[in-house]
Amino acid sequence: MMGSLWRTKSVEALTVEPSEAPDSLRRALGPLDLTTLGVGAIIGVGIFVLTGQAAAAYAGPGIVLSFLLAGIASAFAALCYAEMATMIPVSGSAYTYAYATMGELIAWMVGWDLILEYSLAPALVSVGWSGYVVSFLNDFHIHFPKELAEPPLIYDAIHHAWRSSGATLNLPAALIIAAATALLLLGIRQSAAVNTIVVLVKVFVVLTFIVVGAFFLHPANWHPFVPENKGRFGQFGWSGVLRGASVVFLAYVGFDAITTAAQETRKPQHAIPIGVIASLTICALLYVLVALVLTALVPYSQLNVPDPMAVGIDATGLSWMKPLIKIGAIAGLSTVVLVMILGQTRVFWVMAGDGLLPQWMTKIHSRFRTPYITTIATGALLMLVAAFFPIDVIAELMSLGTLLVFVIVCAMVLILRYRVPGIARPFRTPWVPLIPILGMLSCLYLMCGLPLETWIRLLVWLLVGVAIYFGYGRKHSRVANGGEVNTAGARRGS
Repeated sequence: MMGSLWRTKSVEALTVEPSEAPDSLRRALGPLDLTTLGVGAIIGVGIFVLTGQAAAAYAGPGIVLSFLLAGIASAFAALCYAEMATMIPVSGSAYTYAYATMGELIAWMVGWDLILEYSLAPALVSVGWSGYVVSFLNDFHIHFPKELAEPPLIYDAIHHAWRSSGATLNLPAALIIAAATALLLLGIRQSAAVNTIVVLVKVFVVLTFIVVGAFFLHPANWHPFVPENKGRFGQFGWSGVLRGASVVFLAYVGFDAITTAAQETRKPQHAIPIGVIASLTICALLYVLVALVLTALVPYSQLNVPDPMAVGIDATGLSWMKPLIKIGAIAGLSTVVLVMILGQTRVFWVMAGDGLLPQWMTKIHSRFRTPYITTIATGALLMLVAAFFPIDVIAELMSLGTLLVFVIVCAMVLILRYRVPGIARPFRTPWVPLIPILGMLSCLYLMCGLPLETWIRLLVWLLVGVAIYFGYGRKHSRVANGGEVNTAGARRGS
């Protein structure tokens, strides 16, 4: 039985694109859908919330360099993701890739880490969504009760201290989770259509902010571009740029969610590389431009607020733009919640198909062709996280967990290039082994910028995962019990 811990799925079997069956997920997505899904997932809390907060707490105007560092690391990982996703065009993303390269135990740990990423991401974004909604309502003299708009505890990243918010729960954050969950229950086609419309709105808003803001820049706010360190690692100076990159790295998280929808994509070998690379390129450019404009409009010390882009618009004196920015932020953050819950439910679905999680997670609705029980359960859990957890702790833990997954995906490309060099690769990561090695090193470098307590939280999460695996997953594993799992999640063989 111990050998099963390192038993891998057949790479050759996984490379065969599965046919669509009546009880499988519906194939409805093309390259444009995937690109907008990626943009929908990437442009969100990073650009509308974390840009200002990370500048104020860690890097000052140097947050621009932080975005560049994080973008470079993400680009290396994205090239590796594109190869893996086209070679293994099934749901599960990095979890499935790990099962084919490193064995069941490592696959479980990667899947458990993905559960952390896709659980924290919607919660994190929903908190930012709540801040913009409350601010938007205030502009029209509709005052949402503070007791219902914040988590009970808030972490002050500048003073490194916890404080009570005086609130009971963050109700708007929970409500946007509920709305996204309801939409996902209706089907992937409807969800993708809504996402595309909203993405166009928020990209228009972001471009408007960049173009209009460029006429009101105060270059003096860029000096010093990298403020002097305050005597503590990560609090300004070059260590602050690193800490900022480690935090805003999660702003790029989202392109990997594209690969979780492989089994709902038409011709995934062609569409997924386009979606991954196009969405990351578009978003990286927008991030850098917004960071430049925002830190020139307002002194970075004034940006530690839930709605920093709205503060930037205030500095221009163009009050008519403030509602537009907030509408764009609300719309943009909504799509991130939608896509990340999509990713979470699909990871649950494929892990349950392998027997590592309960079988009720594999049930597909007969009409909507969505994993409806998993979606409802995921939405309910995320509503609790969104209502009661503070944004800062969520952001750092999510960044660390995602960086770890990216390191493993880069390693997988090297492993499979050695193990199965002749297998079909519709997209090949260029300059192997250089790109995967640079991807691993750059992600490890960003991981070093996060505080010790965040590492401890991740370790505790992984240890809980190990306990669940040996308590449940190992006993119910289909592969370990003599069967092979097909690409639709059903057992094959005996």
